[in-house]
Amino acid sequence: MFQGQVAWITGATSGIGHACALELAERGAHVAVSGRRRDRLEEVVRAIEERGVRALALPCDVCHEKEQRLAVRELVSVFGRLDVAIANAGFSVGGLIENLTADDWRRQLETNVVGAAITARCAVPELAKTRGRLGLVGSVSAFFSAPGYGAYHCSKHALRALGLTLSMELAELGVSCTTVHPGFIETEIQKVDRHGRYDAAREDRRPHWLMWPSDRAARVIVDAIARRRREVVFTGHGRVAAFLGMHAPRLVDAVMSLPAIRRQADGFTIDR
Repeated sequence: MFQGQVAWITGATSGIGHACALELAERGAHVAVSGRRRDRLEEVVRAIEERGVRALALPCDVCHEKEQRLAVRELVSVFGRLDVAIANAGFSVGGLIENLTADDWRRQLETNVVGAAITARCAVPELAKTRGRLGLVGSVSAFFSAPGYGAYHCSKHALRALGLTLSMELAELGVSCTTVHPGFIETEIQKVDRHGRYDAAREDRRPHWLMWPSDRAARVIVDAIARRRREVVFTGHGRVAAFLGMHAPRLVDAVMSLPAIRRQADGFTIDR
């Protein structure tokens, strides 16, 4: 499917982005990777090239439109085309809403929503030339809400709306938009604090027994993009959570409103 095509992935230095880059390379695509950690980008490039395809590191911050625009320009100058773009960059701002500042909200929405929208804006002119594919990496958090993660859930609800809208707007160009909503995946998202700073010592509080490895998630994501699916929810527990959020909201509210849940969520303010 992707043999000889060119893909661009943001947030590709770890987790889902890194795994998607390798999955696309395994399927014969040449891959350009973006992120803020230049040393990690070079590691990803070497791993891609080991699979017999070409790779390109394009350091950029998705919050800066000019950097994304220049990244696409360089990609096209090197590869001559763009067939697949995956807006994967994102992080989580934790904390009760009463404790979040305006700057907390801006950082969360600017990266997870505005950054993805600008990735799409910069990629679409080139994708239109190849009748290509756009992918947005969201979360099952788009279907329900939980205390302690209000800003993150808002960003993923908004990202889902962005993806569904793009799917309609891009149809006449022959460009598909696939929004994927994974459950718990083995990534570094919990290693990044609310200010967007990576800290290897941060505790990952997610239930490890529910997590999928990132390479398994990448296969689902790349398959969905290949098939031009409009929207995909996975893992098993992710599908259950999304179903309950949409069809049993009172049950979700009752569980998430328990005092014990709030007390645990209040702990996310400690890094302030």
